[in-house]
Amino acid sequence: MNSVNPIDLFNFAVWGIIFLVVIAKLFRSIRIVSTRTALIVERLGKYHATLGPGFHVLLPFLDKVTAMQDLREETIDVPPQDCFSKDEVQVEVDGVIYMSVADPVKATYGVTDYRFAAMQLAQTTTRSIIGTLELDKTFEERDMISQAVVDTLNTAGESWGVHVHRYEIKNIKPPHTVQNAMEKQVNAERERRAILARAEGDKQSRINTSEGTMRELINLSEGERQRLINEAEGRAAEILALATATANSIEKIGSAVVQPGGRQAIKLNMSEKFIDNLAHLADVKTSVIFPADLTNLNRLLDSLDLEIAEDKS
Repeated sequence: MNSVNPIDLFNFAVWGIIFLVVIAKLFRSIRIVSTRTALIVERLGKYHATLGPGFHVLLPFLDKVTAMQDLREETIDVPPQDCFSKDEVQVEVDGVIYMSVADPVKATYGVTDYRFAAMQLAQTTTRSIIGTLELDKTFEERDMISQAVVDTLNTAGESWGVHVHRYEIKNIKPPHTVQNAMEKQVNAERERRAILARAEGDKQSRINTSEGTMRELINLSEGERQRLINEAEGRAAEILALATATANSIEKIGSAVVQPGGRQAIKLNMSEKFIDNLAHLADVKTSVIFPADLTNLNRLLDSLDLEIAEDKS
């Protein structure tokens, strides 16, 4: 029975290993790149090409994929850090960076770790900006701080091959003592606004009440004035009617006097009224002075008749 030569066995093993290595290199030289992904290829240690989406075949033992860059937008959390405002108040600030790789070559060779570099630059920029603002302004100027950080990162990102889309501040936390003071200030401001609102409401209520009272008095005075006018007009109309009636009556009496038997009728009428008035005098308790002799009624009537005739002539 022939024995196996150790040398041949060793050679067979070596060639088998070499064959397996070559097969492995051939398989690894075949690359399928997905969308929004870039592969950086070096040939003999020097940058050779950037592989985009699709099917690619590399040269075994010569080409090597040294980096794979994801071109999609990604978020990077900026950890909390202590900052001092202009009025020497310590606040804790954190944020989020939204960025993407714009140039895979620069992102690979321009900086060791662009994510860490962007995070550090965002922190230092945030600290420097907050140091120029007072505490109250830091809450109001979030957009300004974010825009300043974005501008700074994009300036540095030109050499890093990255583009920063936006930077958002998540939290600005002052110390608990400052938070309590701010809460008291806010409550005081709210109370002040409530007091002003109540005062304005009471003022408006008083104004409305006074305007209503004024309008009521005006309406009452207008009504009283109109009532007096109406009464005056009524009295004037009454006086005018009485005067007109008296004038008509006198005119008719004058016309009746000149008629035949008119004087006798007037004397008779006057005699009747005179006698009626004398009858009523019995009820009067005071003294009455008559300017004529009541025992001679005919002479009195004749004198009245004579006066009427003289007035007529």
